[in-house]
Amino acid sequence: MIRIFLLLPLLAAAVLFLAGLETAPLVSRSASISPASVAEARGLLLSNDPRRLRRGEQRTAQIPVALIDEAFNHLATRSLHGRGAFALVDETGEFRFCVPVQLPGLSGARYLNLRAVFHAGGGRGQAQLASASLGSLSIPPRLFEWLSVSVIEIAGLGEQWQLLRKAFRRLDFVPARSAVAFTYVWEPGLLDRARALAFTPADNQRVEAAQRALASLLMNYPVNARVPLSEVLPPLLAGPEGEETLQKRRAALLVLAAYESGKSLDALFPQASDWPRPRRLKLELLGRYDSAQHFAISAALAVWAGEPAANAIGVYKEIDDSRRGSGFSFADLAADRAGTRFGELLLDDPARVNAALRGSLRDSDLAPPLGGLPEYLSAAQFERRYGGQDNPAYRQVSADIEARVAALPLYR
Repeated sequence: MIRIFLLLPLLAAAVLFLAGLETAPLVSRSASISPASVAEARGLLLSNDPRRLRRGEQRTAQIPVALIDEAFNHLATRSLHGRGAFALVDETGEFRFCVPVQLPGLSGARYLNLRAVFHAGGGRGQAQLASASLGSLSIPPRLFEWLSVSVIEIAGLGEQWQLLRKAFRRLDFVPARSAVAFTYVWEPGLLDRARALAFTPADNQRVEAAQRALASLLMNYPVNARVPLSEVLPPLLAGPEGEETLQKRRAALLVLAAYESGKSLDALFPQASDWPRPRRLKLELLGRYDSAQHFAISAALAVWAGEPAANAIGVYKEIDDSRRGSGFSFADLAADRAGTRFGELLLDDPARVNAALRGSLRDSDLAPPLGGLPEYLSAAQFERRYGGQDNPAYRQVSADIEARVAALPLYR
């Protein structure tokens, strides 16, 4: 009898799970991250660099809704093999999550659809659950909390979530700015813990090996030589298909991106101060230094972005130095997009990457022609000609970039 009572919660959960399955997905979208969101993330993280904060300092970050939406979808895709979405709806924030389910005996596709609506602000600034549902079934708050914690743990984000909760002070939805205001208090120990969570000892070894390999490779060229990026990538990324090769390639792209952006890896890996420093050369993509930098950074972000949040934030902060001084450039945006596609290809289709690396790889295989793309636009010029990302003129150029990248055989 006692065993029966112990099994009742499991049976209830199974019944709830089956009853919540639906034949249509709540979220249907691709898993890609737009170049605009990558740029927004860079700016946001640059303005909230933890190395510039004092202990106990309180800051408020205005996070664009579109960025939260795409980041949530990316994590849902990479960590849980589903799709996610976030939107502000009538002064509330709504999260939607969908994952396909295959069960024996069920014909046709089935989907587990989870929806949660939150109020923000209030007396203590805490997010308050307004409603939650699994399919067409309403979920009691305590059950939703248990489901949320379970999903976070399954995604491998449990410790990162605890770090976030420790720093969190207040959350507000700002519909007028299409943003979420996140107020937090900085403690230096959080960065050390985040670094420890971000990189395992095996990661440390791979990154050190990658830096040594890059230093050794660049010793074959004179100082300040102009070297095509397509000449450097094959020896850095060579290897058979397999999980270990993928991890080595991720390490190599991190090292390359840090090198291209002129950043030291010391803040991420304190022992890096004892590693050899690669010789300074001018790596170029299609004859352009900026394009090589943007490609390398975006490729690294793509292969690391599926990791826990602390890991992704660490990578963003330490290698980003992209949009300074010369104004907005759609050519840089094209290099960003090509780098993102290359990073995604390393994760999703390593056989295609291996074939390219074994062949006569050229810069024109990695990135599309950049001719005709507007460059060096001041903020005023950009605003006057393109307005913003929702402007038809901006969308037209962005669509042209996507078409150029998609036309490359490597990315088809």
